[in-house]
Amino acid sequence: QETLMGKYGEDAKLIYELQDQGGELLALRYDLTVPFARYLAMNKIANMKRYHIAKVYRRDNPATTRGRYREFYQCDFDIAGQFDPMIPDAECLKIVHEILSDLQLGDFLIKVNDRRILNGVFAVCGIPESKFITTCSTVDKLDKMPWEEVRSEMVGEKGLSPEAADHIGEYVQLHGGLDLIERLLQDPQLSQNKLAKEGLGDMKLLFEYLTLFGITGKISFDLSLARGLDYYTGVIFEAVLLQQENDHVEESVSVGSVAGGGRYDGLVGMFDPKGRKVPCVGVSIGIERIFSILEQRVKASGEKVRTTETQVLVATPQKHLLAARLKLISELWDAGIKAEMLYKKDPKLLKQLQYCEDTGIPLAAIVGEQELTDGVVKLRDVATREEVRM
Repeated sequence: QETLMGKYGEDAKLIYELQDQGGELLALRYDLTVPFARYLAMNKIANMKRYHIAKVYRRDNPATTRGRYREFYQCDFDIAGQFDPMIPDAECLKIVHEILSDLQLGDFLIKVNDRRILNGVFAVCGIPESKFITTCSTVDKLDKMPWEEVRSEMVGEKGLSPEAADHIGEYVQLHGGLDLIERLLQDPQLSQNKLAKEGLGDMKLLFEYLTLFGITGKISFDLSLARGLDYYTGVIFEAVLLQQENDHVEESVSVGSVAGGGRYDGLVGMFDPKGRKVPCVGVSIGIERIFSILEQRVKASGEKVRTTETQVLVATPQKHLLAARLKLISELWDAGIKAEMLYKKDPKLLKQLQYCEDTGIPLAAIVGEQELTDGVVKLRDVATREEVRM
């Protein structure tokens, strides 16, 4: 449990806490990033590039239709090590762009911001540093709530002055590209703030690299993006699917965020006894979210999806031929062919062929009494119903 505490900010309430029989305080992992950082620190690894697909647990309100579960898979990619600014960060964004394009989920947008720019904005708006993180998690709700509600939470719950909240509002509702970065670099207040200036300088660099990667069309520099987790220190990003306007789906699928990530330069140092830091940047893909969209697509289009890779079903037309099926299927398996048969002693031929159609198995290898006598197998193409003896 110790490993997970103090890393997630307000989201820590979603951690599943356990106590084992010996009274040791334990917890289920909330994400794959914190365990990765601990691994780097424990093994004194200063340089690593890796992906990891595994389950994580959150005591969240599940919404199964939207692909939100309490136990779910995350697919993470991270680059750890001391490198020149924004080169690994740009690669992470390129990977997200590539995955979302390849999956053909429809139109998407990757929002990018930087914790340093946000903190700079808070500073010039007169927010005390002790309130940066809580203000951050409120700003993060802007994609789900209108500005008025976010503003009243800032003033009512987080104790900011109405003036400060309005001042923040002027900034966090901005989004754009290189032009906006240039404009903010000229901003009389922000340009005086060391953190914001650093962040904006790096953001400009990032956009130059993303232009070279040819993906800026899907990227938006968005000052409202805050990402609720405490451990981010620099660039942060989140990919959202844009609403599809289409006729054949009654309800449009709103799934929101399908990937997120950012730079977390201080996390490894929290686990290192000497506090040695290893800068890291990474991205997490929400597989279950993506699955729920793909499933809804398939359902809407009415197309059949093959759930097996089976190449051939071994079938028999008469009774008392289980031995022949077992012998043939064994030969096929030994030859590395993906084969299946029905687990019945005497299945009807129609049943076996129907099974092929239902599961999309393309071929049926039929051995009847005649075939056994002739020492051949009848191979049937399930779709065209053509048969050849071989």
